[in-house]
Amino acid sequence: MSAILKCTNLNKSYGKTEAVRNLNITIEEHTIYGMLGRNGAGKTTLLNMITGGLFPDHGDIEVYGKLMKPGDSPANTCYIREKNFLFGGARVIEVLELASAFHKNWDWQFAHELIKSFKLNPNKKIRQLSRGMESLVGNIIGLASRAPLTIFDEPVLGLDVLMRERFYKLLMEDYAEHPRTILISTHLIDEIAKVVERIYIIENGTLLLHDDVDHIRTNSHLLTGNVEAIEKFTQGRRVIYKESYGRGTLVALYDSIGETEHAQASKLGITIDGLPLQKFFSYLIEGGEYIE
Repeated sequence: MSAILKCTNLNKSYGKTEAVRNLNITIEEHTIYGMLGRNGAGKTTLLNMITGGLFPDHGDIEVYGKLMKPGDSPANTCYIREKNFLFGGARVIEVLELASAFHKNWDWQFAHELIKSFKLNPNKKIRQLSRGMESLVGNIIGLASRAPLTIFDEPVLGLDVLMRERFYKLLMEDYAEHPRTILISTHLIDEIAKVVERIYIIENGTLLLHDDVDHIRTNSHLLTGNVEAIEKFTQGRRVIYKESYGRGTLVALYDSIGETEHAQASKLGITIDGLPLQKFFSYLIEGGEYIE
């Protein structure tokens, strides 16, 4: 697969605050990515630079092999912001009509299907919508645009569980029929774990981890045991979090553990459990160390 987006050594500051620091990211075609990080981690600043809303203080952004310059907006890209800034006095259908003019792959039949699936009134004015309904209008634009690069920033804000699941289900079904590159920025890792194929985790404007979701699931473990045994077993391994209680220790490990090593751990009195992705995310953020 070829890269359609490449960010090299990106930096962006607001006064003395470094929002993005020395960030390198490569996005390949026909893949669904998750960009994870707490609120204020630098995700939205990065997305605004990628889509031409901001220009980096230092570093390069290439989209479809073209180096972006100040004032450039990448072609064939749909960016659904966390805050849509839609025209409050416009009706839902009018906003969709406007959006369709900017996306050459727009599918009106699919847009109308989404309106029904999300139970939106197309004649309602934007300012009459709840926060969740506004999110759905943006999500319809993102899905119906069928843009080769589609970016969603916190797409499920204000939505209940049922509607969040419906959005992700529709996204996956349409992606299967119309492959493209989709980047979802969120802080809700468990909800996108079944959707995304690859994850970037950002904290304080720095990239902590990039890896395949399946690889993270396979190689993240929670170990408990006495201090001496844990230290012996984890020596030379990638420990992302450690917490001691008395003579006991809890360790989050990001490394492969084979059958022989499981047997070794058992002899040392160490318990090894799987680590849910949300816990992995939390421990990695607390540890704050970049993982190659």
